[in-house]
Amino acid sequence: MQMLTACVCGALAAVFWAGAAAAADLQPHQQLALQMLTELVETDTTHSTGDTTRAAKYLASQLRRAGFSRRDVRVLEEVPRKGNLVARLRAKEPTQEPILLLAHLDVVEADAADWSVPPFQFTEADGYYYGRGVLDDKDEAAIHIANLIRLKQEGVALSRDIVVALTADEEGGTHNGVVWLLAEHRALLNAAFAINEGGGGALRKGQRLFNAVQASEKIYQSFELEVTDPGGHSSVPRPGNAIYHLADALLRVRELVFPVGLNPVTRAFFERSAAQQPAAVARAMRGVLRNPPARGAARALAKEAALYNALLRTTCVATQLSAGHAPNALPQRARATVNCRILPTETPDAVEAALRNAIADSRVAIKRLPGVHSKPSPPSPLTPEVLGAIEATTEDLWPGVPVIPIMSTGATDGLFLRAAGIPVYGVSGIFNELGDVRAHGKDERILARSFFEGQEFLYRLLKKLAAPAPAPAAP
Repeated sequence: MQMLTACVCGALAAVFWAGAAAAADLQPHQQLALQMLTELVETDTTHSTGDTTRAAKYLASQLRRAGFSRRDVRVLEEVPRKGNLVARLRAKEPTQEPILLLAHLDVVEADAADWSVPPFQFTEADGYYYGRGVLDDKDEAAIHIANLIRLKQEGVALSRDIVVALTADEEGGTHNGVVWLLAEHRALLNAAFAINEGGGGALRKGQRLFNAVQASEKIYQSFELEVTDPGGHSSVPRPGNAIYHLADALLRVRELVFPVGLNPVTRAFFERSAAQQPAAVARAMRGVLRNPPARGAARALAKEAALYNALLRTTCVATQLSAGHAPNALPQRARATVNCRILPTETPDAVEAALRNAIADSRVAIKRLPGVHSKPSPPSPLTPEVLGAIEATTEDLWPGVPVIPIMSTGATDGLFLRAAGIPVYGVSGIFNELGDVRAHGKDERILARSFFEGQEFLYRLLKKLAAPAPAPAAP
């Protein structure tokens, strides 16, 4: 991989990236967003060793330098190293409830030995930005703050306040920022609706397919499978031991296929997506919408893309494994974690029952693991106010690209806001290649041009959503 010494960026239609140019050619709001993304990536905010308070204070300093008052820029910390930033751009004469922009400052762990580039060093190469968090979710944190500053500097007239909340422990840990803010500082988060991660644009070989709006998400629930055994000397093995019994159980989990279960959001996804797909895929998408689904349609979609399978049904997959205590001893204990992403129309109880039925082995103990994202949340209504603004902004920037509602297969903090009565829409305007999913994985990256396109998309979307109502026509 060729490492470049300068950021390769520029402008498309005086805004976006359109070829080789120096970082100095970026517009001021783009330079600011890139500067903040760089600083955030190079600030460790993992649960084990990181500090979201440091990141929150850095962004707070940028806001204060831009003229935001201290009452409107607050760093709130439940415990040391788990800080949250809440900032507000006030409308002079608000006539509507605020909009909340949500992103998280924490990131998942990254093992430098696995990466081609240092995970906590911002790197540009081959038209991409690399580093832990560039896609999940420090890109949107940087964009939201840069856009808030831009709106203030330009003196944009607003009908409502715009609130940004950048939070801790979305990826894990015991001090989830959204949960704590809702419990202790609810007034700061009150909003008509929220814009969050979870959506984004899809590319196929560089061509834009659709701009997705996350309006629902799956339930996150992990289970521990454990087998215990008296063990013994490895020189006198028995036909079965803890590892073998656990391996047999995991093979049964692998073969467990949950039934298709569509909801209004996933139905809308497949209905709108079919028009953008090759004939065979389109036929399968339309086939799963039938009642009952067309024979073989779900199987064809699952073969086409793992995402389609995850949208169709609950999934469970083994993610962690540990066993044994010595190389020359029969194992006394074997454990595995099975992570399930459950359709919002189903329950963890039902999934646990399905696991037990599939494994059907009393030697395998199954325990539900605690997790803050293991609660259902209602889907957000696809109202004309929000969806119409997203569609209009998408058409302005990328004519002909459809907007498609989607259910997130992962978990976000949006579920806590939805459960608290605040609708949440995951949308960013940041396009990524289908199948190149690197969030949580090695060499996490984002297209440089997509970063700036997403910044412009969210800026324009905010202006539409917070624009003052037109004056009534003269009689």
